[in-house]
Amino acid sequence: MRKALTIAGSDSGGGAGIQADLKAFAALGVYGSSAITALTAQNTVGVQAVYPVAPAFVGQQIDSVMSDIGAHAAKTGMLFSAAIIEVVAERVQHWRVQPLVVDPVMVAKSGDRLLQEEAIDALKRLLLPLATVVTPNLGEASVLAGFEVADKQAMQQAARAIHALGAQVVVVKGGHLTDCADDLVYDGATMRWLPAEHIDTPHTHGTGCTFSAAIAAFLAKGYAPLEAIARAKDYLTAALRTAQPIGAGHSPVHHFHPYYPLD
Repeated sequence: MRKALTIAGSDSGGGAGIQADLKAFAALGVYGSSAITALTAQNTVGVQAVYPVAPAFVGQQIDSVMSDIGAHAAKTGMLFSAAIIEVVAERVQHWRVQPLVVDPVMVAKSGDRLLQEEAIDALKRLLLPLATVVTPNLGEASVLAGFEVADKQAMQQAARAIHALGAQVVVVKGGHLTDCADDLVYDGATMRWLPAEHIDTPHTHGTGCTFSAAIAAFLAKGYAPLEAIARAKDYLTAALRTAQPIGAGHSPVHHFHPYYPLD
């Protein structure tokens, strides 16, 4: 049984965070374990409260999983603070957790902040150099690269800048582009576009979490990064296409679309 570990926040609404990650792992045939970095009171309309976990306890969760179950791949999501990032980076190196997907979660779909401003430097300095794949959206790419990223030309410039921070493969996600949802993949040598149409749905909660978890799942199953990314994009596109309303706001994607339809 292939195994994957998610190190991320908990979404009480079940649409993002570790809940989305574990659903994606299960849907793709990978055993999922988790280390929770923060608890959120959250639903489809917003984040009502965030309760960060003590950094030492985040490290203990990683130790518990890796000392017994292990992982063929891992991903990080919401990390919230510089102190948590420091512990995660140290334990990832201690356990030689590879491949590692870093989803640089900064802001929730509702606009609520999920990463403290002062933690951005720690993310860039400590975690990106450990990343096999990093998956920023346009807003996150803007923060990491240090300039506005709003079109395809800027996406290419940002991919180079973020790759220079140490990540092996950069995926600049184009879901916020106005005319398409093309993603850009850059491995330091080649730029590759993964085209996709915009899916006309408000039910996009947890898309970033689900995408990065799917990449980790395919990496755990032995796929090379470029193939894992392409397969994860296909999975997410179908999950968006089949998403259904769950709450009053941005409902989650349909993680288990390969197994049952939602009418």
